[in-house]
Amino acid sequence: MCGIIGYIGDKQALPIIIAGLQRLEYRGYDSAGIALIDGESTFHLRRSVGKLSNLTAALEDERVSRQGKGLPLEGTVGMGHTRWATHGKPTESNAHPHRGPQNQVVVVHNGIIENYVQLKQELIAQGYDFTYASETDTEVLAHLLEKHMTHDHLSMEQAMFTLLGEIKGTAAIVALSASEPDKIVCARLSNAGGVVIGYGEGVEMFVASDIPAILPHTRKMTFLDSGEVAVLTRQGVTFYNQSGAVISKEITIINTDAITAAKGGFKHFMQKEIYDQPQALTDTIRGRADVVAGTVNLENLTFTPAELAAIEKVTIVACGTSWHAGLIGKFLIEELARLPVEVDYGSEFRYRDPIITSNHLLIAITQSGETVDTLAAIEEAHHKQAKVVSLVNVIGSQAARVADGIIYMQAGPEIGVASTKAFTASVVDLVLLAVYLGRVRGVLKADRARSLLQSLLEIPKLAADVIAENKVYDQIARAKAQAHDFLYLGRGINYPVALEGALKLKELSYVHAEGYPAGELKHGPIALIDDGLPVVAIAVKDKVYDKVVSAIEQVKARDGWVLAIATAGDTEIGAKADKVIYVPVTDPLLYPILTALPMQLLSYYIAVRRGCDVDQPRNLAKSVTVE
Repeated sequence: MCGIIGYIGDKQALPIIIAGLQRLEYRGYDSAGIALIDGESTFHLRRSVGKLSNLTAALEDERVSRQGKGLPLEGTVGMGHTRWATHGKPTESNAHPHRGPQNQVVVVHNGIIENYVQLKQELIAQGYDFTYASETDTEVLAHLLEKHMTHDHLSMEQAMFTLLGEIKGTAAIVALSASEPDKIVCARLSNAGGVVIGYGEGVEMFVASDIPAILPHTRKMTFLDSGEVAVLTRQGVTFYNQSGAVISKEITIINTDAITAAKGGFKHFMQKEIYDQPQALTDTIRGRADVVAGTVNLENLTFTPAELAAIEKVTIVACGTSWHAGLIGKFLIEELARLPVEVDYGSEFRYRDPIITSNHLLIAITQSGETVDTLAAIEEAHHKQAKVVSLVNVIGSQAARVADGIIYMQAGPEIGVASTKAFTASVVDLVLLAVYLGRVRGVLKADRARSLLQSLLEIPKLAADVIAENKVYDQIARAKAQAHDFLYLGRGINYPVALEGALKLKELSYVHAEGYPAGELKHGPIALIDDGLPVVAIAVKDKVYDKVVSAIEQVKARDGWVLAIATAGDTEIGAKADKVIYVPVTDPLLYPILTALPMQLLSYYIAVRRGCDVDQPRNLAKSVTVE
């Protein structure tokens, strides 16, 4: 969830960049850095670990050392970055911007380069030295750009296009070159990681990862789409599509109201947060998944291998949407770490004198970290000497402070009351935790871990693909928004997603909905089926696919209407369901991340169609802090 800002114009860039980073610091505050090009086409790069204040303090020291004459660094072209330390620890060498080996290119980046290990190995084989470099994937981008410019004699934008053809993953990239000092080149790969171009007054242009960074300077903005490149000069901007052709793009006038700006042009916070998910997933994964070793880095878990080996049982406690994430966690941990898992409601846990011992691990899931029922469960677990891990989104929250270990969702602020990106981020964290436990305990083989983690790295892009198409949701909402009831069916690891889909519809639309295991249909719920009951069935290609298809056939035999969430390439499901929404192929354990997205969008569009308050549904609060 890193923050990026760049400036080219006739003003001194330093104060503009620092002020922009301050408005972006919520996106990351483990390190920060800036790069400026002076009048001699020389780079000036400064980086500091910790909050942005550390960087500004270092710059102030430089100013004082110059007897306070002028700015500590001067230049009218520059960029800055504030970082959430995910890929590599928070050190100065890992902080952005990153240089090329000959100091001709500097790069800042937000995203995940899935194939960076392969690219790095190829560069090393060609003689590029990474011995004293960073632990980040971003550095590979700087090396590749500089290589294409100096060795292949390409312009910076040509080098950027070549780079986009080499990398896989999600990326928002901004680059400067000492050999082309009068331009900034930026690019976006996949729909994760925003790139906003701002049009200044006179001879100046801006680029940022988010609107608030440049809103004080301009209301005229354009947004890059996946595969596009923009070249900024003092005179304006040139846009290129993924084929390299020059294109024109619409300028959007941004309302100066702070709340509207925070919504990023979306009608509701929830809608924005649904579309934030590729980036939130990227931020949650970055730096934690080591595909080469088949291991996971969870730096805020400090248990010894002996303590983890001694765990006999896991209990997950949560409420609402987080409880559904916990149910998915049960499938993950039992399969990958071979530990028995119990999932309990935080509101029920302490009232039944639960059987918990010092060899038990309690995982508390709470977006806010302040949910009173979940905090009470943590207290009960500590009273019985169990180890506690809190999976939270809000840094410094109560659940984080009282836990023995912490896993941060890193989803960013979630304003909408109905949770979306915190849910999918929670599931990703549970995947990482399950792999971590399985590897440390010696029950998960390295090859299986590598395969799963590689698939996990691909999830943000796949999620972006799922949410890219939304016309079908409006069509379904038009047809079914006035239904009085919905039935959601899933099986195996996707059964909790059916529960979550039903909850979302209830929360947002005030429509009665139930989630059931598909195998339970014939044990009672089938009595509800008629031509007025919409049924949503998750029928992805996994080991229980045939069982779910059988349930769909039972619904259709009774004149029911079925929306199937299916795997891309499934040519049979269309003949059995009335409507199909496809998700990409992935590892079966990761399908819940993708199948949850259509559930969110369907609920959103039905709620809008019914005229409901999407961001603040009646009777609900974002964080339940009273019992």
